[in-house]
Amino acid sequence: MFVFDNLIDLDDRSIQTLLREVSSDSLLLAMKGCDDELKEKFLKNMSKRAAEMLRDDMEAKGPVRLSEVEAAQKEILAIARRLSESGDIALGGGGGEEYV
Repeated sequence: MFVFDNLIDLDDRSIQTLLREVSSDSLLLAMKGCDDELKEKFLKNMSKRAAEMLRDDMEAKGPVRLSEVEAAQKEILAIARRLSESGDIALGGGGGEEYV
């Protein structure tokens, strides 16, 4: 089963494609409940200004309900699955295929 934390395995191009499809509000909520490594993966694939704004918004947001975080993460996973089905990104590390 593919869960939100598995997004860490996406390559940078796939993360960037995903970020273009996700609302900033959903990303903000979803990132409140993920580990620092995944947060950094998202932030490094954003413009410096956008990453700074998101960091500021996360600090200013304060505590949020776990149900809100989980709903935002499910929304992002649904977008990731749609992008995978259309061939725009490869979930699960490309299925073990090598690229040359």
